[in-house]
Amino acid sequence: MPMELGLWRVDSQPVRLSPVGAPLEKALEDLIEHDPDILGEPLMIIGRQVPTSHGKIVDLLAVDGDGVLHAIELKRDRTPREATAQALDYGSWAQTLAHEDILDLFGQYRPGETFEQAFADRFGVAPPEEINTSHRLTIVASDLDPATERIIAYLAGYEVPINVALFRYFKDGDRAYLARTWLLPDTDAADTAVPRRSGAKEPWNGQDWYVTFGEESGIRSWDDARRYGFVSAGGGEWYSRSLRALPVGGRVFVYLPKTGYVAVGMVAGQAVPFDDAVLTVDGEPRKMTELDLDAGYRHAGSGSDQAEYIVPIEWVKTLDRGSAVREKGLFANQHSACKLRNSFTLKTLAQRFALDQ
Repeated sequence: MPMELGLWRVDSQPVRLSPVGAPLEKALEDLIEHDPDILGEPLMIIGRQVPTSHGKIVDLLAVDGDGVLHAIELKRDRTPREATAQALDYGSWAQTLAHEDILDLFGQYRPGETFEQAFADRFGVAPPEEINTSHRLTIVASDLDPATERIIAYLAGYEVPINVALFRYFKDGDRAYLARTWLLPDTDAADTAVPRRSGAKEPWNGQDWYVTFGEESGIRSWDDARRYGFVSAGGGEWYSRSLRALPVGGRVFVYLPKTGYVAVGMVAGQAVPFDDAVLTVDGEPRKMTELDLDAGYRHAGSGSDQAEYIVPIEWVKTLDRGSAVREKGLFANQHSACKLRNSFTLKTLAQRFALDQ
């Protein structure tokens, strides 16, 4: 059973306010669209009255900070059992949406804006690489019939990601109040978000890679990398493994943490430990250990897993730290290297680095 809501005005003595008829479905939809936080967590609306491929209309579609998709269905007064079937139908549609579909829906809802920048404005971080890895279904109602309550609880017991947000509407003179509770504990609903992997990532173009160049005093210097043409990572298997996967001929975009994107170039050789690295300097091969370097490229401990690995790069264009490309919504993560799929990031970098493609 959902918790019953009570509301009192406190003067000389408390006066209980009685709930009145719920606002029109459109009015409640307006309120949620304006402030989706009233559903209990930060959400970003990406569509309203969204048509599905099944010929139905989803009242509101949203994503949360983890990239989970939320389909929200509003029902005025008592919720018939048919609303549950309708919500499940939305779920069957939502799980088919690929990353590009989410971007297209957002573009239709907020023309002229980019999903990545709006996400960064809303949640303070760039969106995750995978969007819609899971979804949640929310029915918004002012009351429940017993059959719907039993069905929702039954489905949740089998990890169907569905819940009901119950609203009560109160009037006190010229003032109106809206109160909310959940049929099921909200933490339980979050736990039932079912993972879905197919189509969650944007397609990869087969060429572009993201590289984090983590400057570290005495260990690693961007000035060295820019001057001699390389990227590096090491000090443990976790740090070097992904860098060692960079293929010769791949294109890399280099990111300095807390600074921005500073270079684009082509991988010119396989990753090797610093002691074995040979770079081309002024057209001649030079052992890296013989170069005039600002950093030492060595870590405490011994063994190949602790080594600093060097990947030679033929730079297309580099920037100093003060000119780094920084923009809300650009992809960034802690991996030393990974495939760069984010179309907004690729388009932005192509423009900023004046690339043909």
